[in-house]
Amino acid sequence: MDKLISYQLSEGIATIVLDDGKANVMSERMILELGHALDQAEQDNAVVLLTGRTGVFSAGFDLGTLRAGGESALRMLNSGFALAARLAELPLPVIIASNGHALAMGAFLVLAADLRIGVSGDYKLGANEVAIGLPVPYCAVELCRMRLTPACFQRGVLQAEIFNPVDAVQAGFLDRVVEAHALADTARTAARHLAQLDRRSYVETKKRLRHSVLQTLPTALEQDDASFRQILGLS
Repeated sequence: MDKLISYQLSEGIATIVLDDGKANVMSERMILELGHALDQAEQDNAVVLLTGRTGVFSAGFDLGTLRAGGESALRMLNSGFALAARLAELPLPVIIASNGHALAMGAFLVLAADLRIGVSGDYKLGANEVAIGLPVPYCAVELCRMRLTPACFQRGVLQAEIFNPVDAVQAGFLDRVVEAHALADTARTAARHLAQLDRRSYVETKKRLRHSVLQTLPTALEQDDASFRQILGLS
């Protein structure tokens, strides 16, 4: 079975590419493989450069699994948000180079990164849960609170507003936007810069910057498990 994720280490940079050939949905398998890739990056003590395929970083969870419900859906949801929480506190510099769309779980992963670079174009970024009849998970709310601007926090979470890449910078989903042809080089240059910083100081400062949200995430994950069980009829 072909892997959904590739891992390449060079110059102290671990480039992790998500590519399922479609929308890069966060299936159980994708989440598992991404977790293993982060394990390897930690062993390599590398800067993480996470990217997707042309036109899409990730469109969110696997809707087929969600519609089927049951324990598989619960495992996917819980493991997905545990992965986002892990990314937020990973003791390594983390860059996400978003190739296009980043929606729902895909957007939450973007929010968890240290540096977020997107591409210009007709792409969508945001949390659409309320629009499709789902409460935004507690963990997702905390990640949005950490990165979205005050003016866009309510709009992006409660009102399910979806942003184009330029507006996503103003909202806080992205840090910068470049042309698609420049994404790889821009992200690589940024990764080289982060690789040169003192790692111990970087990690300790990251903990201090995110102290409040990192304290809330374990409780948020527990609350989400209970909520997911209720929604899926498993409580």
